[in-house]
Amino acid sequence: MKGDKMRLRFCKGDAVIIATVFLVAALGGSIFFHKMGNVEGNKAVIYKEGQRIQELDLKTDGEFWVSGEYTNKIVVKNGKVAIRESDCPGEDCVQSGWISSGGRSIICLPNRVEIRIDKESEVDFIVH
Repeated sequence: MKGDKMRLRFCKGDAVIIATVFLVAALGGSIFFHKMGNVEGNKAVIYKEGQRIQELDLKTDGEFWVSGEYTNKIVVKNGKVAIRESDCPGEDCVQSGWISSGGRSIICLPNRVEIRIDKESEVDFIVH
């Protein structure tokens, strides 16, 4: 018994089990993070120079204009929001396209405008 060494053997079945565990973990993680990144927002909040100036319900189609040094035409359609027209240099804000997911935003730096998508909180109350 003194010189006997116990040897562990690696079989094909072990490799299949390990691969299955990794596959299930990776698939579950990717589904979780995909769902977290695609939370649909309920409203678009417009900020001008850091001040909240308007909330737009994403369930109601419409237009909103923000004036300042430049002018932005903000459009809500089919649950999404975009800056569709702007007279600012470069029009990067127009190039941002449509957004609808929570945590996303469109920024017009020259006009100091930001549009953020917010999801309404499902919390009823907080106890301190």
